[in-house]
Amino acid sequence: MTHHKLVLVAACVLIDPDGRVLIAQRPADKEMAGLWEFPGGKIEPGERPEDTVIREMAEELGITVREPCLAPFVFASHSYEKFHLLMPLFLCRRWEGSVTAREGQGLKWVRPRELPNYPMPPADLPLVPMLRDYL
Repeated sequence: MTHHKLVLVAACVLIDPDGRVLIAQRPADKEMAGLWEFPGGKIEPGERPEDTVIREMAEELGITVREPCLAPFVFASHSYEKFHLLMPLFLCRRWEGSVTAREGQGLKWVRPRELPNYPMPPADLPLVPMLRDYL
């Protein structure tokens, strides 16, 4: 059995008042460039997943998310060639500020049933039907 490095990432599904969710397109200079994903990022040493989401939403999207507005939803566990990804996914319906692409990434608000039209990293794919059924 091959043991890969474990990479911990936390992500968030922002849900607008119309029930659409925000997806972000990975920039050209990153691995899996062009694929769509839920915004988030690597969990820093000593950081809780909730703190990661709050920090990443501020850095990537320029919005303020408060911890009581984060609802744990599901987690993804996926083995890539060089690492194993473990990603808690939170839902959030309330935040302060306007969503802005602060890191040059593409952003789109889409209906959950439209998510299969956007190519995503393998770890995100199993989350799509769960989201569609929940929302």
